[in-house]
Amino acid sequence: MADTIIGPNITIDGEITGTDPVVVEGTVKGRIATEAALTVAEQGVVEADVETPDVAVSGQVTGNIVAGERVEITTEGRMIGDIKAPRILIADGAGFKGHIDMDVE
Repeated sequence: MADTIIGPNITIDGEITGTDPVVVEGTVKGRIATEAALTVAEQGVVEADVETPDVAVSGQVTGNIVAGERVEITTEGRMIGDIKAPRILIADGAGFKGHIDMDVE
């Protein structure tokens, strides 16, 4: 599976769906629903609700995340929104404002 890369000079306003991993280096507004990992690079900006198994945030996310496996916000990452996932890692220095639900149903 090759990563789908949304480059730093790209802005997508709409919905992204698919089965391959996605790396956001640009801007995405709307909704992201993938069956593979989502990575928001340091320069990436996501203003969307996200549904995916695994999310790594090193850039900025504004929106709610529902992850089947885990969410990681790195030291450089900033997030505003709610997270629902069984495993959540927030690094020292990361920015987060929202609610966390780790209820495994």
